[in-house]
Amino acid sequence: MDRVDLDLLKEVADMRMGNPILGAFNIRKNGEGIERRSTKDVDIIPKTDKPGIDIIVKPNSKPEDVHIPVIVTQSGFSDKVYNDFIIGENSEVTIIAGCGIHNCGCDDSQHDGIHRFVLKKGAKLKYTEKHYGEGTEGGGKRILNPVTIVEMEEDSYCEMETVQIRGVDSTKRDLEATLGKNAKIVVLERLLTHDDQFAESNMEVVLQGEDSSAQVISRTVGQDNSVQVFNPRVIGENQCSAHVQCDSILMGNAKISSIPEISAEHPDAMLVHEAAIGKIAGDQILKLMTLGLTEEEAEQQILNCFLK
Repeated sequence: MDRVDLDLLKEVADMRMGNPILGAFNIRKNGEGIERRSTKDVDIIPKTDKPGIDIIVKPNSKPEDVHIPVIVTQSGFSDKVYNDFIIGENSEVTIIAGCGIHNCGCDDSQHDGIHRFVLKKGAKLKYTEKHYGEGTEGGGKRILNPVTIVEMEEDSYCEMETVQIRGVDSTKRDLEATLGKNAKIVVLERLLTHDDQFAESNMEVVLQGEDSSAQVISRTVGQDNSVQVFNPRVIGENQCSAHVQCDSILMGNAKISSIPEISAEHPDAMLVHEAAIGKIAGDQILKLMTLGLTEEEAEQQILNCFLK
């Protein structure tokens, strides 16, 4: 791997040169697996019928760390990968994924990741996925379209954090989750778009099991002429609870649409949604400027805190 590869791995998976990688990992570059390691409790197995891997976490394994970054450095390259995750009964695992695209050519580069998770009874998963793009010389776009499907059995817990801060020209993000009895999912999306970028995020969470619950939080910033569309949907089919919160900051000529939907199909479903879109309050900037910051520095500090 060269310097560009290493910089991308640092951005999307916090994998740094000189630091040993703990746990299982799989590194994919331009459509090929270039390095892989399983452990006694985590098996990473290449698929034989299509691109991708199976990640199998054995029952009662805790705690485990798995890194599965993808990098694309060829202009005009299009990649689609299918990854299946089986999180064993009563296991605990942290999975750090992400995709970085470096495109300095004239043609578009694209990565589509289809991830399917099955959480067995009592399993706990923390999943982090960061998307990042760089390279502007040739005008070729950086496109990322992730699909995430989650099936949760009784008493399982899933925490998903998806981050896209800069450099992705176009993205369509789809999440589907189905929860069993007493299962809980927490989804945190952090997204920034700038220039003429476009981002669409669709979520559907189905609370099938008794006492299942969901918390969906979206924090986004739209700058320049970028466009964002956010469509979270939560369906309560049993005694359950859910809270959907969408907060966005508008800057420049950006456009943001937030369309949360909750559907109660059981008398004991307790579902709440709220959405807020607006610009940064002038008094917030003024207060920071009185502490010695420039207007630009004050704006940036507010955005950094908002997207944490």
